[in-house]
Amino acid sequence: MRRVLFVFSILIAGLAPFASAQEHGQVGVYADYLRLSQTRSNFGGLGGRLSVNTGRYLQLEGEMSYDFEQAFTEGFTDNSTIPPTVTFQRSNLRILHGLFGPKLQTGHGPVRVFLTVKGGFMDFRLDPRPATFGTFTSSVTDLRARNVNGVLYPGGGLDAHLGPVGLRLDVGDEIYFNNGAHHNLRVAFGPMIRF
Repeated sequence: MRRVLFVFSILIAGLAPFASAQEHGQVGVYADYLRLSQTRSNFGGLGGRLSVNTGRYLQLEGEMSYDFEQAFTEGFTDNSTIPPTVTFQRSNLRILHGLFGPKLQTGHGPVRVFLTVKGGFMDFRLDPRPATFGTFTSSVTDLRARNVNGVLYPGGGLDAHLGPVGLRLDVGDEIYFNNGAHHNLRVAFGPMIRF
C-alpha cells in the first residue's frame, strides 16, 4: 500500500504545476471509513479519484478504494483461568469499491458544497495474504471471475481549495445489493489538486 500512496503522491505533485485558474477537473487520494451494517464492522482503507468538469456545476467522477482487513477480539471466561483470556483473530475480509457518477457542486470558489449519486460495485474477498500492492492488483484483475455486488452511493460533502491544492470530505450511504439492500455509512477525506 505504501507504493500506491507513493504513486498517487507523485501523480499529484506532477499535476500541481499545470493547475491554473481555468479548472478542468480534480485528482486526489483519500482515506475512507466504511461501517458495514450487516456485520457491524468498521473498515478503513485508501482510495483515489478523478473528476472531469462537464460544466460549471457538474463533474463526472470515478473512484476506487481498497479497505484493509480488520481484526476482531473474542473473550473467554473459564473458572480455571484467572483473568479471562482474550484472543485476537484476523478476519481476512477485504473490500474493494469502485464508483462512477455525476457530482453536482456549487460554483467556482474556494469552498464548495456538492451532492453526488454514483453507481458501481463492491467486492468482498477473503484473502489470508498480507496487504501488499500485489494483493491489491490481483483484487482488481480477478473482478471478472468473482461475485461482485452492485452499489448505489448517494452522498454529499464539502471541498475547500487554496489555489490548486485542496481538501475534500465526503459522507454518504454506500448501499450494496445482495439479497436485499444493505445501507452502510461511508466517510472519505483527503487532498485533491485542481487541474
